[in-house]
Amino acid sequence: MHDLAVLFEHPAWQEPLFAALDARGVDYVRVDLKQAAYGSDDAAPARVAFNQASPSAYVRGHERAVPQALAYMRHLARLGCDVINGADAFSMELSKAAQVALCRQLGIDHPQSVIFNDVEAAIEKTTSWPRLLKPDLGGSGARIQVVSGPEELRAAFADSNIWAPDNLFLLQEYLPHDPEHGIIRLEILEGELLYPMRVVTHGRFNLCPSPVCNPGDGDGVCEVPAVASAPVEFYPYPEVPSVAVESAKRILAASHIDIGGVEYLETPDGRRVFYDVNANSNLRPSVAAHFDLQPFERVADFLLKRVAEAHSKASG
Repeated sequence: MHDLAVLFEHPAWQEPLFAALDARGVDYVRVDLKQAAYGSDDAAPARVAFNQASPSAYVRGHERAVPQALAYMRHLARLGCDVINGADAFSMELSKAAQVALCRQLGIDHPQSVIFNDVEAAIEKTTSWPRLLKPDLGGSGARIQVVSGPEELRAAFADSNIWAPDNLFLLQEYLPHDPEHGIIRLEILEGELLYPMRVVTHGRFNLCPSPVCNPGDGDGVCEVPAVASAPVEFYPYPEVPSVAVESAKRILAASHIDIGGVEYLETPDGRRVFYDVNANSNLRPSVAAHFDLQPFERVADFLLKRVAEAHSKASG
């Protein structure tokens, strides 16, 4: 049995973490979810498993990675393996509907949303336009667009293939915000703020912080096509309000997410609206450096702590 298993689908995202683990001589195994199988009687490969699967796997042609990840993590958890960002956490990331329901339960401002599997039913339920059309299963900004009214919504679904793979969509209120200020993403590790980041989107919806996806000087290698010409910009945001940090902590704690990111925006009328929860947090080293952090070293520290706890539990 290894000390650690890293479950992943996008190898380029994991290279910085693998490098940090290799440098420390960690006994770990890589579990590629794209071509995977496990037996119902298989033992856990490691004492601790770290889930790095992504909802956006389907945009890279890896639709089968997500159900494999969920099934395998449930298998590991029942064997007593310590699964970080496990099935419950990943299920929250996989569903925008679940995220808005959680924020409502916690009393945290979120986009008013219509969740639907039928276009005409959604139109009947929607009282204001424009709206932001989002798939329940998101990832890398895929299939997100602004619709100005019922006819644009009908046109968006003229191709029935748009429903795949989750067959569920949301119409969310279109929230104005200062485009020069952008949106805010908070990276949380083990219940504490790792670093805050401001993201200027230039109209794009793929805000993945990984330099592989948004290198800062053009389109990334796994970029969802965008009509905007300017690349996404990422900046440190030390001015983040403490109340926003506390809200993000509450969201991730309730989601059972040990390492993750939460995004929010601020409207001109003073709302602070939380709209996205991420269990697979692709860290941005250039932003973390502003706070004198090596983010993947911090993640490695956390993983080794959990490995030590697993060893202690096994020996005790």
